[in-house]
Amino acid sequence: MRKLTFFSLLVVLFLSACNEKAGAAQPEETQEKETAVEEQIETEENVTVDEKEETEQAYTETFPLTGKPKAEQTERRILSVMVNNHPKARPQSGLSHADIVYEILAEGQITRFLALFHSDIPDTIGPVRSARPYYFEIADGFDALYTYHGASAAINQKVANSGVDHLDGAMYDNNGWLFERSSERKAPHNSYLLTDGVEQAVSSKGYDASGEPEALPFAEEGSLDGTPVDDVQITYGSRTNVSFTYDDENEQFLRSSDGEPTIDRLNEERVAVDNVWIIETDHQIIDNVGRRAIDLTSGGNGYLLQKGKMKEVQWKNVDGRLLPYKDGSPLAFTPGKTWVNIIPGSAAVETE
Repeated sequence: MRKLTFFSLLVVLFLSACNEKAGAAQPEETQEKETAVEEQIETEENVTVDEKEETEQAYTETFPLTGKPKAEQTERRILSVMVNNHPKARPQSGLSHADIVYEILAEGQITRFLALFHSDIPDTIGPVRSARPYYFEIADGFDALYTYHGASAAINQKVANSGVDHLDGAMYDNNGWLFERSSERKAPHNSYLLTDGVEQAVSSKGYDASGEPEALPFAEEGSLDGTPVDDVQITYGSRTNVSFTYDDENEQFLRSSDGEPTIDRLNEERVAVDNVWIIETDHQIIDNVGRRAIDLTSGGNGYLLQKGKMKEVQWKNVDGRLLPYKDGSPLAFTPGKTWVNIIPGSAAVETE
């Protein structure tokens, strides 16, 4: 009995000693853990701060054709594409992705588009149509790659003589990697550019694929001292009416053709723009087919629409770019997308 008691006493004493040692070590272990946690928090905070600084620094850069922030550096040329606007070509693919769209009469009373892509390049663009001199003049003002599908021998020669870098879909017709014909439509309303193939085509032609374009003038306030407008109608003729309806909630103008909303076939989105830039200039019929010569150099009157307001302005050709002026002073665009309507003096511009 005494042995058992003595042994029990030894066990109690041993356990007490162990507990005292464990108790003595506990604060040191806790301190080490706390230090490790503090170092981890400090490291995470430093990483977060560094990442935030890098992000803020990156967003000081803006896309040159929209004035909108970009998350990373881009070193690519503008891709410009001739897009068909015949009723049988609608809805078109890719227009909602374009930074700028120029709309001008081709033959007759039907307009055609030159769409400029830089900040956002979709997989498919089209239907692609044939070249005209005044379109590649505009492309050249942006040092853009001019892309079209077919033209007369005389116009093809003018494209070649202009020195503008170009891709002619007639040379790649339905090859499956640069141009593709849709079975859902009939020619000439079914040829589409596949943009994944552009780099290969540019390389094969020996063109320079890099080079950030010069930025357009942008300002957040834009030109806000104009006349309020809810709707603007541009009538090129009996066959072509274009309208822009102001969406007050999103502060954008929604485009329509001949009373029908302009929808992008790729994403089923309504085409909405932040600037509508209407340029009035001289148009002349130059042949029995109805081809035109359009004055893009002399300057003249125009209208600039931003933030639900319209302002009567003038336009000037500055190094190949058609820019708005008021009383001799340059005006800025509102950051975002721009639609440019180049109209003859006979066209009507009406507002509500």
